[in-house]
Amino acid sequence: MLAKLPSGSGPPIFGRIRTQGPTPRNRLHPLFPQQISKNHQAILEEDTVTETSFLPELAQSGQVSDVALRKAIQLFRSGSKPNAYTLVHLTRACTNTGLFSHGEQLHTYILKSGFNSNAFVSTALINFYVKFDFLHDACRLFDEIPEPSVASWNSLISEYVHSGQFRKALKLFVQLEKSNLCADSYSFTAALSACGQLRMAQVGRSLHSKIVKHGVDCSVFVANCLIDMYGKCGYVAEAMEVFRHVVEKDIFSWNSVLAANARNGKLEEAFALLHQMPDPDTISYNELINGIAQFGILEDAIGVLSKMPNPNSSSWNSIITGYSNRGRTREAVECFCKMHSSGVRMDEFTFSSILCGIASLSAIIWGRLTHCCALKSGLDRYVVVGSALMDMYFKCGRIEEAQRIYQSLPEKNLVTWNILISGYAHNGNSEKVIELFEQLKTIKNLQPDEITFLNVLSACWHSKIPLKVANQYFEMMIVEYMIDPLPEHCSLMIRLMGQEGDVNKAEKMIIELGFASCGMVWKTLLGACVTCGNMQVAETAAQKLIELEGDNEFVYVMISNIYALHGKWEDVGCIRRAMKEKKVRKEAGSSWIEVNDAIPPSSVM
Repeated sequence: MLAKLPSGSGPPIFGRIRTQGPTPRNRLHPLFPQQISKNHQAILEEDTVTETSFLPELAQSGQVSDVALRKAIQLFRSGSKPNAYTLVHLTRACTNTGLFSHGEQLHTYILKSGFNSNAFVSTALINFYVKFDFLHDACRLFDEIPEPSVASWNSLISEYVHSGQFRKALKLFVQLEKSNLCADSYSFTAALSACGQLRMAQVGRSLHSKIVKHGVDCSVFVANCLIDMYGKCGYVAEAMEVFRHVVEKDIFSWNSVLAANARNGKLEEAFALLHQMPDPDTISYNELINGIAQFGILEDAIGVLSKMPNPNSSSWNSIITGYSNRGRTREAVECFCKMHSSGVRMDEFTFSSILCGIASLSAIIWGRLTHCCALKSGLDRYVVVGSALMDMYFKCGRIEEAQRIYQSLPEKNLVTWNILISGYAHNGNSEKVIELFEQLKTIKNLQPDEITFLNVLSACWHSKIPLKVANQYFEMMIVEYMIDPLPEHCSLMIRLMGQEGDVNKAEKMIIELGFASCGMVWKTLLGACVTCGNMQVAETAAQKLIELEGDNEFVYVMISNIYALHGKWEDVGCIRRAMKEKKVRKEAGSSWIEVNDAIPPSSVM
């Protein structure tokens, strides 16, 4: 739960609702002389008005009135030069009413008139571009301000948080601290939000100390953000301590501390907090349901759902996601059908969650029924739903249907591209994977992430692309895109080494990348050694794996196989006797097949 800013007290820290997108950039604005239509000629003949006569009307909520615009037109046509105060209000009017093209033209006038060096005018322009998510333009404006104000810094920091660029937000906050200005409560809350998202508890602690030093810790709004940060970092005790010291607790304080407990598996404490709350709302119940869905018994979550006053789509989505994540797709579908029959409006996340579970089972019948339901709801063209549908069809082997979904989507983000790339990788078309990756690199506002490179390296392995080529992609990920490798990336590189019989460097790579305590990479190395027959490295990998995970069937079977490969039958016998003595048994496998009667009777959509 995120703390709410008091209205009118500063720039929004945690995000904004975008009610209207940018208007076409070629649309004319009647505010400027060269664009005044004939209908306005009569207005120009009226008496001259003062600069400030229309400002109260510009400050009104909602759209700018015709009268205010007429007065602004007359002002510009009369030859009067507006002052900075006027330009700030005009810019804010364009920001608040969604008049993007008008604001752009106003920016042009500001540049020509030299007011761009004014800190207040520039800050208003930064807020204007931030409102429409034009972060690059906002950054360029910020760099041109000789002495940016704290408000300018805050607008840019909060926009980095809003756009998910949390490290850049923290970097900018550090630059603010090094300037001659003092960070205020809005600066700190934006930085705390970034720390919470990145799980950077130590940086968050440091910010907490500075907040106390600056004397802004008494604000309930700052305290709520501290609670939220500690909760997201897993420091429940610290979140509770901050909560106890809040004198005037509001609903956001209670929901933040309840979420801190629920998200970290402290379900009894979360239940207790819910009962202590003066007036729990839907968010309170949803946080508890979400916690139970992650860590508890899902039937308990359903019990809370049945008792809460006004369940919404988020209440149901948490339970559907919980079932899907635990491989209980039948129950997820049944819950989905109950939600549908209860009259609660399904949103894009409902379909995304249920399709994720269906995709994991490659259940095409359920998938097509869900697709039909999404079509009826009008949500199939949402990028979240479309991406989930693509993933489901790819995992069911329906490549052409997945491609059609991709082509029909009006908007495509990085998730969409990753699903497209992984879909072709999943279906064995590695050439297409590399081709799509090269296309993605050319898109201006998108860049590959760790998931993208995971798919590319997987394609290299499946297509037996030379290790030298795969290593170029691996280095590109680390050096060019500054992405820290995951154990999965390391494992794929090890498999590629095993393919070419070169696992001697793998152990060194594991140590250098900091994965010495990760059982997954040692298990992969052991398998790669069996592939290429390297007994020496295999023994090292087996020893490390036993140290980390104890005795297990995989290690003994792999070592037995490599001894057999080298004709060391006596050692093979020793391994088999050790397995008997330690009662190491092979676990039974399982599989799932969809049949016609696998659909719940209640799932008619």
